[in-house]
Parts: sequence; C-alpha cells; structure tokens
Amino acid sequence: MAQEIEKLPGAHAGHHEEGHSPFLQHHFATMDQQMEAGKLGMWIFLVTEVLLFGGLFAGYALMFSRHPEAFHQGHHHLNVTLGVVNTAILIFSSLTMALGVRAAQTSNKSALVKYLIITFACACGFLIVKFFEYSHKIHEGLLPGTNYSYVNPTGEPSDPFIGTYFSFYFMMTGLHGLHVIAGMSAIAYVLWRAIKGHFDSEYNAPVEITGLYWHLVDLIWIYLFPLLYLVR
Repeated sequence: MAQEIEKLPGAHAGHHEEGHSPFLQHHFATMDQQMEAGKLGMWIFLVTEVLLFGGLFAGYALMFSRHPEAFHQGHHHLNVTLGVVNTAILIFSSLTMALGVRAAQTSNKSALVKYLIITFACACGFLIVKFFEYSHKIHEGLLPGTNYSYVNPTGEPSDPFIGTYFSFYFMMTGLHGLHVIAGMSAIAYVLWRAIKGHFDSEYNAPVEITGLYWHLVDLIWIYLFPLLYLVR
C-alpha cells in the first residue's frame, strides 16, 4: 500500500512520476492547467482591486465636482517633480518585471535574478520618495480632514474643504503604498526561489503572476499621478 501511495502524483516532492515537475500540485493534471488556474485566480483578484480603487476614484470625482477650488488649492502643495520621478521609477520597474518574466520563460536564471533585484530596488526607491513627501506634508500640517493645520505665509486663508482633498490624497496614495509593499514581498519571494533555481521554461507561473500584480500597481499610480498632482 505504501508503494502505491508513493506512485501517486504529488504524494511526495521527491516521488513524482517520470516526466512530472516537482512543482506540479496533486490536484492538477498538467503544468499548463496549473498555470492557467493560477493566472485566472490572479485576474479575478485584480478585478477586485480595480473595484476598490474605482470606488475611491468615484468618490474623488464627486467631491471634486462639489469643491473644485479646495482641490485646486490642495494640489499646489504637492511636489510635481517628485511625482514625476516616482512615475518614471514605476514605469521602469514594470519594464524590468516584464523582462524578468521573459527571462524565466527562457530559462535564463542570471537575467531573471538581475531583473527581479532591479524591480525590487525600484520599489524601494518609490517608497523612499514617498516617505520624503509624507514627511513634508506632516511637517507643514497638510493633513486629512479636520487635522489640516497649514498656515499660509501670505496670510491668505485656505478653502475650508481643502482637508477633504488631503483625505483623498493620503487615503489613495497610502493604500497604493501598501500595495507596493505587498508587491515587494511577492518579488522578494520569487527572487529567493529564482536564486535557488526553481524557475525555467517549463515552470515560471509564480514569476508571471507576480508580474501581473506589479503591473496593476504601476497602472494604478499612472491614474493617481494626474488625478492628484495635475488637477485642472
């Protein structure tokens, strides 16, 4: 009986039938089926993420239509240059992530490791820039809602609803920042596995799925940047 159990696919990592990948889970018949199921699951998850941020975008549009002057005043306090830098960082990181996926698909371990490290470094750079942005806002009193306490050097009063703008700013950029951290965790995981040589042309689903998530993180920022930094 023990010998029969060991012959079952996935019964033990070291006892797969000949021709089966050690990474093929027992409830899938083939690696292609496993990969397609994983990608489908990630796409469903990404749809829920779009719905989440879509609700925030809708709320932002509604409040902007009611208090346009407050939102115009608020965006002047943002550093557009830093926003552009972060946009460039994320776009570049999407490129390196895509190159990493391609490297995995072609069994190029050294290139995969290199591109994952670059992508992770870009994510770190993004968060460092955002840290300096947040520090400046907190120091100046540019805070959400009733916590807004900025004093204009010219003595000109701020719009009473400007705190609403910064509520959306911190809510949306903060939530996006958490997604960046989650993406970094996933990248670190696949990087660790890439260094151990787990990925090749036959098995690279974790890299591709992580890439899908990271592209969404990039796409969300591409919408956030003009929405918050380039208010017209």
